[in-house]
Order: sequence, then structure tokens, then C-alpha cells
Amino acid sequence: MEKIKIFDTTLRDGEQSPGASLEKQDKLEIAKQLKVLGVDAIEAGFPVSSPGDFEAVKLIAQKVRGPIICGLARCMEKDIKAAVGAVKPAQHPRIHVFLATSKIHMKYKLQKAEDEILRLAVWGARLARKFTADVEFSPEDASRSEKEFLYRVVEAVIKAGVTTINIPDTVGYAVPGAYGELIRDIRNNVPNINKAVISVHCHNDLGLAVANSLSAVKNGAGQVECTINGIGERAGNASLEEIVMAINTRKDYFNCMTGINTKELCITSHLVSKLTGVMVPLNKAVVGINAFSHESGIHQDGVLKERGTYEIMRPQDVGFGETRLVMGKHSGRHAFSVRLAKLGYKLTEQQVNKAFEAFKLLADKKKEVFDDDLRAIVDEGSRVASERYKLVSFQVTTGTGVEPEALVRVKEKGSAKEAQATGDGPIDACYKAIEKIAKVKGKLLDYSVRSITSGKDALGDVTIKVVFNKRVVLGRAADTDIVQASVKAYLNAVNKLG
Repeated sequence: MEKIKIFDTTLRDGEQSPGASLEKQDKLEIAKQLKVLGVDAIEAGFPVSSPGDFEAVKLIAQKVRGPIICGLARCMEKDIKAAVGAVKPAQHPRIHVFLATSKIHMKYKLQKAEDEILRLAVWGARLARKFTADVEFSPEDASRSEKEFLYRVVEAVIKAGVTTINIPDTVGYAVPGAYGELIRDIRNNVPNINKAVISVHCHNDLGLAVANSLSAVKNGAGQVECTINGIGERAGNASLEEIVMAINTRKDYFNCMTGINTKELCITSHLVSKLTGVMVPLNKAVVGINAFSHESGIHQDGVLKERGTYEIMRPQDVGFGETRLVMGKHSGRHAFSVRLAKLGYKLTEQQVNKAFEAFKLLADKKKEVFDDDLRAIVDEGSRVASERYKLVSFQVTTGTGVEPEALVRVKEKGSAKEAQATGDGPIDACYKAIEKIAKVKGKLLDYSVRSITSGKDALGDVTIKVVFNKRVVLGRAADTDIVQASVKAYLNAVNKLG
């Protein structure tokens, strides 16, 4: 079977998702997991966009061996040189150059005629080719470009040394039949197309990104560009996990394969969600909580008799484990550690012991503890381990006609500190008390709380976005007490300031 290359752009296009922002170390952690997942290429960022993005791409190029490490660049000298500098340490570096070719982009954005666009495309490809043998070119908004002009550009950049031609559906305008036909037409009308791999990059504005990508694969595309959880600009990108599992599940139709270790899909999805703050919908295909859940009595009966009656994929094949884990206060340490291992966690004995203590405390508060409760416990433990400020206790006074007041006590490197403050509400009062202790001033940009599992005793997951002196920081914590989760989330954000 032909192997379809998986080009992951979570760290570039995915980070452009509204509300998503990643620190340099967060990007490295995701890149390392993408290597474990088995992606062929990692688009690590847009190096010229900021010094921070340049450093993040360079760090990934230095630390992550195996996959191609790619940097994005416009057809501009400063962009290409920045991308070259960032990916130079990589074992397999790639420069990805792009330039718009649709009439609307050429007229209103670039204000250039076709001949000038063709000249710039060739110039950019040649400049990138001077620095690396692996060059990718994207005619931006290709799905809305005039076909004859698109053929000319593709042929010219391949002559200039480009080895991968990406055909982006930049604004999610394409529909599967027409997009597959476009890929087929490029194969039939560009004389030297056999010298390059055809790649596709689809956006989800009409909810068709995955369908368009798969139609392209069926018509000869050899690489698919996608993101974990489908995050990205506007409505997002084609979802990596959906692309991969569609190809795996319907090998009979697509007659191809990928090199992805599908058992790492769920843990990768969870990692990206945790670090970006972009939640995975409950009904998200492949990795959503409900993806392998059955509530209907007819469905349950069918699955018990033969799994294949209502499941076309096995949950363990994507690292999902079991649909639901029923654990409570009588569960033992062995069952707990085995369950964590099935969820994909590789913890030391000390980490397991610490998580088990937290599990026991939670089990006393609620009747059943589910998989997502366990994930929250492990995530909470990893955050607490590296905290400068650790919550000792807090007290709030509030009510009708009473000005909310909070007393917060923390430990800083073993030393106890406390502060008192008033605010617009109990949470605001707590946040002001924390600011007094840490001697910082933050502005809350976003506050969200969700129930991790069902029931009135569910863990509440609080995610906040705070700006401290122009630096935007994400804070997150979980607890059955929403006010306590809110306090811990703010401390988590403050601790990231160093």
C-alpha cells in the first residue's frame, strides 16, 4: 500500500486558533509527543512572526530528531532567512514558502499581476532551495485560483527545486468532489508533477476539511496537512485523528496507509487540549469522551453480543482505553495504577502514590470516579510539583449586602504567607489577595468553568487567561469546589511568571 505522509501543523496553524497560545516549552512538549505519535513532518511555527516563535522552532529543531522540522515563510527574503536560521539544527529541515495565487488575493491583498506573482514564486523557491534540498511551496487560496494559472505556478516552482507542492483550501471553500477533481487535474496538466509530492491543507469553514482531504488522497495526494483536534484559524483545520482513522478503518476504499501509531492519538489530543486551553467537544470523532459511549439499550445489547454491531473502531486502537471507568473509594492502588497506564500515563512510583492520595480524597466526595477525573488528578499533580506558590487555605465571606472578602494563605518555598482583600465577588477577592502576596497585577481576559464529568459531585475544571504586564498566561485547575479550583487556577497562572 502507498504510504500517505502526515504533516502536522498544530504548532503553527493550530496555534493560530482563537484563544490558543503556547509557551516555548509547551511547544517542545507537544513536538516530542508528535514524534511518538509518528508524524512525518512537524510545522513548528512561523519563525519571522516573533522572536519567541523563532526560538521555539529552533528549540524543536535542536531537540526533536526523526520527523521533518518545517518553518513557514512568505516569499520574502527576511522570512526565508528567519526560517532557515530556525530549522538549521534539525536532522531533517524543511522550508515551507507560500504566496497567494487567487484573483481576490492578488488584487486586494498583494496588488500584483499574474506575471509578478509567478516571478516572486520562482524567486522564493530558488532562494529557499539554496539553503535546503527539502522545499515545500503553497499557492495560497489554491482552491479559488484560476486553474491554468495555478498549473503554470506549480510547474515553475518545481523547476526551481520545490519537492512538495501543497494545494491549500485556505478559506474552506472547496467541496469534496471539486477538490478531488482539482488534485486530479493538477496531476494531469502539470508536466513535471511527478518530481514533487502533492500535499493538501484544508480548512473547516463549511465542515468539510476532512472530507476534502480524503477526496484529495483518493485522487493522488501523497501528503495531508492537519492538526490535533482540528484546531486552527477560524473553524479550524482537518483533524489529524479523523484523517488517520478514516484511512485505517477504510483501507478497502483508500488502499493506502499512514505511519501513525494510533494508540497515541487520545493522549496526544489530551495534551494539546491541556496546553492550549482549547477543549475537545464531547462528541468529537475518535477522541471525544462520547466517541465510544453507548447509552441506548438497543446499542448496549448489540455491543455486548458483538462489538462490531455499533463500533467501527476499537477504543484501545486509539488509546481511548475503556469508554467509562467506574472507580470509587474501595478501589485499590494496583487497579488505580493499571488504569493510569491504560490511559497512556507513564508515571514514577512516587507520582502514582501522590496521585492515589488525591484519588482517595476525591473518591470520598463522589460516588464514581471516571477516566477524565483521573486525567485531571494527574494533570493537577504535575502542575503542583513545580509551583512556587502552593495553596494552604482560603476563606471567603460573601452574601447579600456584604462586600466579598477573602483571606488566602500560601506557602512560598516553605515559608507561609497570607493576604486579605475585598473584591466584586469571592473569586475576585481571592485573586486580589494572591496579587498582594505575589506582588503582581493581572487583568483577567477570560474565565471558563466546565464539568469534567456528569453529576452534582463532578470535578469542576477552571481555565483562565490573564495578562500580566503585556504577557498573556493560561492558568488551569480542577476541584469539586469551584471557588477553590478558581483560586488554584490563578496561582497556576502566577507560578508561570517564574
